[in-house]
Amino acid sequence: MRLLLSALLCGSVLWGPAHALTYEGEEAAALRCANMIAYTAVTLARADMIGEDEKTIMLGVTVLILERHVSGTRAQKKSAMGKMRDRRSIDQTLEDYRKHAAQCLVQFPIN
Repeated sequence: MRLLLSALLCGSVLWGPAHALTYEGEEAAALRCANMIAYTAVTLARADMIGEDEKTIMLGVTVLILERHVSGTRAQKKSAMGKMRDRRSIDQTLEDYRKHAAQCLVQFPIN
């Protein structure tokens, strides 16, 4: 799992340049969920509100959502997540997490 997380979070140096891909519908919703969970995990860990284990689990959920519900290469998914992350403030993302995290796991199962 850690290797998979590391691979996803590494720079595009490993994967080459990302070719633009536009996500719509269910895939865009899955990307929003994955981004929300990942951004929240990193934010809470930086604030010492969750431990490293909890952060790793949340990032693992993100990876599984991306693998199972979003098409494209890892670089394309990473690029899309970066764009999405840049559009939302930390406060907006945390509020989205409070409101939508449970629904994301129902809509985009990981097991």
